[in-house]
Amino acid sequence: MATFLLIRHGDNDRIGKSLAGRLPGVHLNEKGQAQAQALADRLAGMKLTAVYASPLERARETAEPLAKVHGLPVQILPELLEIDFGGWEGESLPQLKKNPLWKVVHDAPGSFRFPGGESFVEAQARAAAGLLALSEQYGEKDLIVCASHSDIIRLTVAYFLKLPLDHFQRLRISPASVTVLHLNDGEGFFGPINYRFDFSSTLHF
Repeated sequence: MATFLLIRHGDNDRIGKSLAGRLPGVHLNEKGQAQAQALADRLAGMKLTAVYASPLERARETAEPLAKVHGLPVQILPELLEIDFGGWEGESLPQLKKNPLWKVVHDAPGSFRFPGGESFVEAQARAAAGLLALSEQYGEKDLIVCASHSDIIRLTVAYFLKLPLDHFQRLRISPASVTVLHLNDGEGFFGPINYRFDFSSTLHF
């Protein structure tokens, strides 16, 4: 079973402002591009086996400098795709926070489905199944990069830690951060380090 480097995409102009979701055309901004390059520089000395990314531009653009350094292609893994936010996609966060359902999203996400979209349960099952299937293709010493999105990474880590889904938002996944996840016969070992590539700190769990 493989070791995964779960990388959240870098900064873009919608972070903290709206739910970008699966909207096309959301690219890394200047800060995000710098984060992606810094990430590639930091991981240049590691021996990577493969680089995968969500189909969305911001994830692919985060993975590309790293893949280039290692002479690897960026392969698309649909299971890494952002949650389908349905009718909430593209909506501003200030407006969504006024919606009574916003409290359910944070207090009981395990029971919530985005209007016309995906549930957190479905998104977690999709992402975890994708990593398990991918892990079976590689050996224990293989190091696999997966560039994805904050909620997908948090849901995946919660799944392998056996953390109740309603608590998954306690995990913090910063832009352009790397979360180390080692799978051993389907069981997850989280890190124990989530490296933050804004260079401000290293988080230990």
